[in-house]
Formats: sequence, C-alpha cells, structure tokens
Amino acid sequence: MNMALRELSSLEKYLGLKKPNKYSTRGDKKVPLLQTNNGQPMVGLVTIACHLVKEAKRPELLGCTAEDRAVVHQWLEYRVSKLDSCSKEDSRTILKDLNLYLQDKVCMAGNHFTLADVLIYNGIHPIIVDLTFQEKEQYMNVTRWFDHIQHCAGIRHHLPPVVVLRNRIYTSKHH
Repeated sequence: MNMALRELSSLEKYLGLKKPNKYSTRGDKKVPLLQTNNGQPMVGLVTIACHLVKEAKRPELLGCTAEDRAVVHQWLEYRVSKLDSCSKEDSRTILKDLNLYLQDKVCMAGNHFTLADVLIYNGIHPIIVDLTFQEKEQYMNVTRWFDHIQHCAGIRHHLPPVVVLRNRIYTSKHH
C-alpha cells in the first residue's frame, strides 16, 4: 500500500469512521482515488482528506473561521505542491520556512489543531526522521510542533515515533 493510502486509512481511524473506504491509485505518481457511492471518483489526497473530515462531521478540522479555513487550505496545498515532491536540498528550505512560520504558533492554523497539522505532519515525517539531534535543535519550532502533533491521540497510526531531544544540559556556576 502506498504512503498516501496508508495516510488516508490512518486519518479514517483518527476520525472514528467505522466503515473503511476503498482506495486505489492512478497514474505514475500514484495519486489516491476514492470510489464514491454515486459513481464519481474523488481524486487527490487533499480532496479525499477534506471529504473524510466532512463525512466524520468534524468541520472544525477544516478551520472555524473563514480566515482559518483559508490558512488550512493553504497548508493542504503546500503539502501536495511542495512537501510531496521535495528533494533533499529543498527540505532545508522547507524546514527554515516552517521554523519561521511556527515561531509564534502552536499549530499550523494558529492555536487550533486542524487537518493541516495532520497532513503536514505526515508529509514532513520522512524529513524529520533523517535529522540529527543538532539539526532538530536548529529547527526548534518545527521540532516542538512535530513532537506535539506526534503525541496527539490517534495521529501516528502508521508512522514510527521520532525521538526529539528535549532537555539541553546547562552548566551553572551556582552549583
């Protein structure tokens, strides 16, 4: 099963959807495809993920305000346009950009957990796995956000946990 299909299956579990959907892929890039009851297939990770959120009646995961919805949508687009096709060199730029963006935020859409957090987490997981502890410290805001998301209940079904260095050892002259 390809990564996007595992991700959608994991999202279904997180959302508590009882009846698993039947997925397939299309084309060289293995774009996810969901066959719907009305015969029209849904195509693409973002389209299907948003559909699942609506099916689970969890609209808050798509953003509570118009502005939040726009931010969530922007990050969902970022996932498929930037993260899914990034090279090793691109990953450093992505980490720098995300680190700066997350400087004053708990989640991708401010302070509220959304579908953007789930999909960006899944998309960035392969990059974070390859980082050394020093590199994780270099991208501290991304590391903090990533660690927070990986510990949210039900998010990490199909991915291994990533150890992030939490406590720096400080030497003090007062001891």
